[in-house]
Amino acid sequence: MQWDPKRNKMRSGTQCRFCRSGVKYIDYKDIGTLGKLLTHRGKIYSRKRSGNCAGCQRKVKRAIKRARFMALLPYCA
Repeated sequence: MQWDPKRNKMRSGTQCRFCRSGVKYIDYKDIGTLGKLLTHRGKIYSRKRSGNCAGCQRKVKRAIKRARFMALLPYCA
């Protein structure tokens, strides 16, 4: 909940998909979820485009890099 000074009341902030589902660890072996966060060329979507919060975006980045290293995801198309 965040304070909205214009309306003089509390408003609920939006949450990313990982915070809503209560995920603590983003698994690099979950290719289906990580694939939705990549473009068709293999680039990682930005935070604004994917809708992730800053902390979850860092976890996603780490998981995608691990999956690329293990050859589960492409480095480029």
